[in-house]
Amino acid sequence: MAEGPDPGAALGRVLELTVLLGDDMAQALAREGLTGPRAHLLWELGQRGPSTQKTLADALGVTPRNITGLVDGLVATGFVTRQAHPTDRRATLVTLTDRGARTAEGFVTGRAALAEQLFGGMPAPVLAHLLEGLDIVLERLRAALAEAAEQRR
Repeated sequence: MAEGPDPGAALGRVLELTVLLGDDMAQALAREGLTGPRAHLLWELGQRGPSTQKTLADALGVTPRNITGLVDGLVATGFVTRQAHPTDRRATLVTLTDRGARTAEGFVTGRAALAEQLFGGMPAPVLAHLLEGLDIVLERLRAALAEAAEQRR
C-alpha cells in the first residue's frame, strides 16, 4: 500500500512558515519603531478611518485600558492624535497623523509586495491547490478552537 504525504511534515512546514513570517514582520515593525499590537491598531485605523477608543478596543479584542496604553504610545511617537468627537462630548476620536497614514499605507503596499514575492509566478493550479488546502486547515483549526472554547464554558 502506497503511503501519502506525511501530515507531520505538513505541520512542520506550516509552523516554519509561521515563524519566518513572524520574524520578518517583527523586524519590519521594529524598523518603524512599532510593536505588533501598535501596528494592528494602525492597520485598523487605516481601514476604518478615525475611530473611538471603544471601537478600536473591540476591533483588537482588548480592554479599554489596553487600548489607552496603545494609543498613548502611538501619540507619543507621532503616529496618531486624539481629537474631540464632533457629536459626542464623552468620546475621543483617534486619528492617523501624516506619519501614521504613510505607515498604514506602507502596510498595504508591503503586503501586496510580499504576496507577489511569495506567490507571483506560481503556476495557477499549484496556487489553487495551496489555497484549497489552507482553507481546509483554517476551517479545521477554527472548529477545534471553537470546540475548545465551548468546553471551557
